[in-house]
Amino acid sequence: MVPSAIASKGSVTVATDASYAPNEFFASDGKTIIGMDVDLGHALGKVMGVQWNFVEAGFDGIIPGLASGKYDIGMSSFGDTKEREQTVDFVTYAKAGTAIYIKAGGTQLPNLAAMCGHSIGVEKGTTQLADLTAQNTKCKNAGKPEIDIQAFPDQNGANTALAAGRVDAAMADTPVADYAVAQSNGQFALSGSSYGVVPYGIAVPKGTGMTKPIEAALKKVIANGIYLKILKKWGVQSIAIDNPVINGAVS
Repeated sequence: MVPSAIASKGSVTVATDASYAPNEFFASDGKTIIGMDVDLGHALGKVMGVQWNFVEAGFDGIIPGLASGKYDIGMSSFGDTKEREQTVDFVTYAKAGTAIYIKAGGTQLPNLAAMCGHSIGVEKGTTQLADLTAQNTKCKNAGKPEIDIQAFPDQNGANTALAAGRVDAAMADTPVADYAVAQSNGQFALSGSSYGVVPYGIAVPKGTGMTKPIEAALKKVIANGIYLKILKKWGVQSIAIDNPVINGAVS
């Protein structure tokens, strides 16, 4: 099923933003990219007979890079949305919502409506940034103070700003927020409940013929148990799905 041009090359370049632990991040050597997405990508590559070579890229530059031919695949905790489907195709492989986290003992900000007048750290190009931008309009229309939206090149920037007290809260996908809190030695705490569950998708440039091979490979690693084994390794089994689809966005 793999297109001959890819099969003959024997490898694909997979763009990921390695600041989104435990899904994709740098190992302690500062060079090797590891994480759930990386392990799953390598498992898919093994089934397809194609090496998946992960490279670091800024999150907001991955989809444009796919469209321009710079990368073959994007695997970086992408929420599959209708807007993104206008540029690339997705093969869904998990599901996740958004979570808010604060400094332990800080002001509770349990939902978007509570964020008017507060500073919030997010990563550029994310659904969280889009959510904050939309909420800021609601704040202004209601005559409330605006949100001080601080968008960083990667999630590490948002986490550092929260630790330093430069923002009142940070936002990320649920597994990433959970991991940040767990790794903070009590410095961070979740605030409120997660919201907005959407499918995660492997991003593929349109017209390359790679969506169906990836979907078929994913179904195989789900059936043989490798998929769940990988998710459990990284403590994110709650995001598992049973049936991957192509372009499964709901909004």
